[in-house]
Amino acid sequence: MSTPTAPVAPAGARVVLATHNAGKVRELRSLLAEALPALDVETAVVDAGAVGAPDVVEDGVTFEQNALKKARAVAAHTGLIAVADDSGLAVDVLGGAPGIFSARWAGRHGDDKANLELLLAQLGDVPDEHRGAAFVCAAALATPRGGDHVELGRMPGMLLREPVGDGGFGYDPILRPAGEDRSTAQLSSAEKNAISHRGQAFRALLPHLVAALSADS
Repeated sequence: MSTPTAPVAPAGARVVLATHNAGKVRELRSLLAEALPALDVETAVVDAGAVGAPDVVEDGVTFEQNALKKARAVAAHTGLIAVADDSGLAVDVLGGAPGIFSARWAGRHGDDKANLELLLAQLGDVPDEHRGAAFVCAAALATPRGGDHVELGRMPGMLLREPVGDGGFGYDPILRPAGEDRSTAQLSSAEKNAISHRGQAFRALLPHLVAALSADS
């Protein structure tokens, strides 16, 4: 019987982002490049696939619990600093739902169209003034030594009655951020990142990540 081999990180890797989403990796690299100009972010920051990190069951009951669970599992698996996030849509009249179930609200994980259509149907009779909602994100950091930290970001807005815009993903086409006259799906990537729940959470986490990288040097 063969013995499982230990995970091998790419040369120069120091941070693993617990995702297979290339957009999230680009965002973290950009933030780190500003904070640590001497860091070669292209080699230092890698995704979960680059280190063969296993998928983690997100069975927590809050965004914070799921993000921390993913970050801790990947840090333990790789021996590297790990960053993870969990995010979703919280609708006021639904008491914060879909929340942590946002990606599987219609029953099948990742079916954006079905999730969006079901939510709109459930809110069909809700007046405009009561269609408040917010995108919420928890970003977590974990180190192989056992230290961790989590930060929250929130982008409030109002839910539209039908999808508008071709950008973004998930529920972006039906949320109009506060202060905007466009849906999230109509914003450019730069506009969205400047105000988004994920951008807020990652920027708040950044000083802790910089400190962890400095301690690891």
